[in-house]
Amino acid sequence: MNFLMPLKKQHSLSELKELIAGLRRAGKTVALANGCFDLIHVGHIRYLQAAKKEADVLVVAINSDNSLRELKGNKRGFFSEQERALMIAGLHCVDYVILFDEPTVASVLIALRPDYHCKGTDYTPETVPERDVVASYGGSIRIVGPSRVNSTTGIIQAISGLKIK
Repeated sequence: MNFLMPLKKQHSLSELKELIAGLRRAGKTVALANGCFDLIHVGHIRYLQAAKKEADVLVVAINSDNSLRELKGNKRGFFSEQERALMIAGLHCVDYVILFDEPTVASVLIALRPDYHCKGTDYTPETVPERDVVASYGGSIRIVGPSRVNSTTGIIQAISGLKIK
């Protein structure tokens, strides 16, 4: 047994849709959080822990390499999509991981129809890009986690200014 590899948490959209349907039949609630997670920091951990408190099951949708570069630029994506998925899957609070290739997570939301779409405190319910999608199937938006004190961009800027001996 490889103790470095978490139990199978990463799934295709069709696999995850089937798993979620079974969980719903068992009376479980589902939350979905998403992000690039290209340089994981404590803010990400706190966001995902808070999202997990919203439901029985937490699905984390992670931007693919292509989607990440589209959003953040060609110099971003310090880890591959598979490495980022493995790191997020390794967190105890995360039940399932899925990669998505679009600029927003709308297609995953439409397919899975989670009870709650969780976003960090850098959003308000009115600024969540997928708010209309979530409303269309009767889900709700939850703003979770502590006030934003960390950002990947800020960390990158701090690191790039350091002089290494």
